Amino acid sequence: MDLKLMTYLVVGATFVLYMFIAYRARAGTTGEFYVAGKGVHPVLNGMATGADWMSAASFISMAGLIAFKGYDASVFLMGWTGGYCLLAMLLAPYLRKYGKFTVPEFIGDRYYSNTARVVAVICLIVASLTYVIGQMKGVGVAFSRFLELPYEVGLGVGMVIVFIYAVLGGMKGVTYTQIAQYCVLIFAYTVPAVFISLQLTDNPLPQLGLGAQLNDGSGMFLLEKLDKTLVDLGFTQYTTQNGSTLNIFLYTLTLMIGTAGLPHVITRFFTVPKVKDARSSVGWSLVFIAILYTTAPGVGAMARLNLMETIRPTMTSQDGQQQAGEWLKYEERPQWFKNWEKTGLLKHEDKNGDGKIQYVGPNYVGLENEMVTVDRDIMVLANPEIAKLPNWVIALVAAGGIAAALSTAAGLLLAISSSISHDLLKGIVAKNMSDKNELMAGRIAMAGAIAVAGYFGLHPPGFAAQVVALAFGLAASSIFPALMMGVFVKRVNNIGAVCGMLSGLGITMVYIFWFKGWFFVADTAMAANTPENWFLGISPEAFGAVGALVNFAIAYLVSRITPPPPEHIQNLIEDIRVPGVIQR
Repeated sequence: MDLKLMTYLVVGATFVLYMFIAYRARAGTTGEFYVAGKGVHPVLNGMATGADWMSAASFISMAGLIAFKGYDASVFLMGWTGGYCLLAMLLAPYLRKYGKFTVPEFIGDRYYSNTARVVAVICLIVASLTYVIGQMKGVGVAFSRFLELPYEVGLGVGMVIVFIYAVLGGMKGVTYTQIAQYCVLIFAYTVPAVFISLQLTDNPLPQLGLGAQLNDGSGMFLLEKLDKTLVDLGFTQYTTQNGSTLNIFLYTLTLMIGTAGLPHVITRFFTVPKVKDARSSVGWSLVFIAILYTTAPGVGAMARLNLMETIRPTMTSQDGQQQAGEWLKYEERPQWFKNWEKTGLLKHEDKNGDGKIQYVGPNYVGLENEMVTVDRDIMVLANPEIAKLPNWVIALVAAGGIAAALSTAAGLLLAISSSISHDLLKGIVAKNMSDKNELMAGRIAMAGAIAVAGYFGLHPPGFAAQVVALAFGLAASSIFPALMMGVFVKRVNNIGAVCGMLSGLGITMVYIFWFKGWFFVADTAMAANTPENWFLGISPEAFGAVGALVNFAIAYLVSRITPPPPEHIQNLIEDIRVPGVIQR
């Protein structure tokens, strides 16, 4: 069957499934809209959390960054999974015990201040909207290639799909839709990885294939061959650290504490019946997430090797020695290359007029790189085509990538919606608002958030995983310290919390805008966005950890020179941390 028709059938079937589930599980009350009625089984919640967590950045972009950055991209594996351990031990059970709907509601109560609640809403919206932009980029990439639609049209289709099932079903509908999306995305990610691992190493497990010997008769191991190929073509060695140790450490730390501070993930632990179930949900979600995250390094390395072998195949001499063959002629480029050229995410420019595709790194002498654009976000989606896998596998990968982006986008939009309707309108502006009006306000807020995210998704400041990393930095610098001190430091008061959140968020946003050039200074910032210009060599994506330290320090110092929290608030903190019933 034709690939385009196959893709329409597979993707269309998954959309029908999502719509059906959302309709059957549609929310009828505010409790169902915000926290699915607090009745989701821990195993199912763990699966839904996995889908909520494994966004377009995890499915589409992470392996692409691993493919091109090699060792340095391990920060994503360590940071995003390590953050879940922090969440399980330090936050999830305590916040679930408190039993409120949203993160800003907890912060408002803990710091006995509507101002703190409003600031928390602002922090949540800034981080969540930034995160949604990365999902929209992933949706646009997947649609533009496999449905052969322009990027902008693909983005619009994704926005409509999210609008229908997220606005209709609320958290209840989204939860059960995300369970289906997890099954789709994990199957779509692992099946081609198994096929490609078998092709290259005869090992069906990509986790083991990454360190296995190639089956091409060379006697070389996969990573050994990849290192040699890249160095021969002027790139840096794949398995060697290139970035500074400080930046890698802070990048990992930012992703870890950003994970523990992301509101859409934390909200998932309000959906289970008991405190014990919250901790159990984290454990199950780690199991489900680990399936993809342990596969990603193999997918990235194999995709890079396949790409290099396509452009310049390795030849075996008569004495059994391997050496680089001829460059691929542009007129003989494979179909997958032509397909991705149509999207604009892969571009070639014949700079020396020899009709060949030279793909070389900055250390190569004698040739200039002619692959002027190789978008990292295409690697996972293009990998099955490069490996010449069957059309049904390629179509399945497209469905998985879209499922990953849509599942996380829905969770983020729910977090934004609940913060506006429940925390701002119901909690502060119109406290007597009926449940029906609050539900309507939540749906209107979600529609507005989808429109804003779609607009900025047309002009993202980087690859999907890079945009998401910025969101983690914003969450790490603003929300995580307020939650941690709210649970474990009784002396921190409302003034200190507000000053800390504003300081952490402010310094991180200034640093990001300075170097990423969002909105109004793009050209100047792009020129300045180099390690030589960064403060102590810290990249914008890694600066969230510095912002968090500023938040902690200012919140604590301001709290020490201002009156302590009231006694009933300090008792509340004790009740949250100690087994038993919270006394209010």
